[in-house]
Amino acid sequence: MTKIVGVRFRNAGKIYYFDPENLNIEAGNHVIVETARGVEMGTVILSPREVEDDTVVQPLKAVIRIATEADEKTVMKNREKEKEAFVICQEKIAKHNLEMKLVEAEYTFDNNKLLFYFTADGRIDFRELVKDLAAVFRTRIELRQIGVRDETKILGGVGICGRGLCCHTYLSEFIPVSIKMAKEQNLSLNPSKISGVCGRLMCCLKNEQETYEYLNSRLPSVGDAVTTPEGLKGVVQSVNVLRQLVKVVVELEDEKEAREYKVKELKFRTRRRKDVKVSAAELKELAALEDNGGKSKIDDGN
Repeated sequence: MTKIVGVRFRNAGKIYYFDPENLNIEAGNHVIVETARGVEMGTVILSPREVEDDTVVQPLKAVIRIATEADEKTVMKNREKEKEAFVICQEKIAKHNLEMKLVEAEYTFDNNKLLFYFTADGRIDFRELVKDLAAVFRTRIELRQIGVRDETKILGGVGICGRGLCCHTYLSEFIPVSIKMAKEQNLSLNPSKISGVCGRLMCCLKNEQETYEYLNSRLPSVGDAVTTPEGLKGVVQSVNVLRQLVKVVVELEDEKEAREYKVKELKFRTRRRKDVKVSAAELKELAALEDNGGKSKIDDGN
C-alpha cells in the first residue's frame, strides 16, 4: 500500500497523487508541489490515505509544504499578471495576423513558465509569436492548442438545463459521447437540441445511457410479434421506454385496434438487442457534433 494525497490544480480538473510525507494535511488545504510544469499550488481533494500500489505512478513526488499566506499572495499576484499577459498576447496575435482565438493565460506558481491556451482551425505557425512573447515576459513561453470542449471547460457557462456546465463544475475528464446514445434515448436528432455550449454532443447524454440500455433490452422492438394477456396475436406499434409500456395493434373481428400493455404482461421472444442504427443522412448532418472525448489538454503536464 502507498500513502497518497489527492491534489487538483484547476476547477473540475484531474486529481493527481502526491506523497504527503509527515505533513498534517487535510482536505481543502492549499499545498505547494512540484509537477512536470514546475512548482504549482493546488487544492487537496483527497486527504492522506493508503491506496493500492498499482494505482500510483512511481516515483511519487512529495508535497513541498502547506501553502502559507505569502504563497496565497503570490498566486493572487500571478492572477493579475495573467490578465496583463492575456491582453499583450492578443495584441501580438493581431500584429502577426494569426487566425487563432486566445482562451487563457496561465503562470506557474514559480513564474518559471507562462502558458497560453488557444483554439484555431488547423495548425498555426506561431514561432515568431513565441519569440515576441519571450522578449516581453522574459520567461519560458508555451502555446497550447486546445479543442472547443477544453475551451468551454475553462470559460464555463450555463447549459440548457439552467445549471452550470458539467465539464466546468464537476466533470474531471471528458467522456466519449456518440449519436447512438441520443438515438438509444429516443431524443430528437435536431443538433440544437442535443448539442452543448461547445457545439459538441452534450456530455450528460452519458449519464442515463446505461439505464436506457437496460430498459430497452426488456422491451420488444417496433414491428415485433407479441401475444397479449387475452391470448391475442399482435404487432408492436410503439414503446414507452421509461414507463415500460407497449402499444400493440391487434385484430378483432376483422378490425384492427391499438391497445397498451405493460411489458411484463406480454409474451414475446426475447433476443439480443441489436446496435442502434443511425442513417447515413443523420450521420452526415450530425457528424460534426460527435466527439470521442479523451484526455483534457489543459491538464497535461502535472
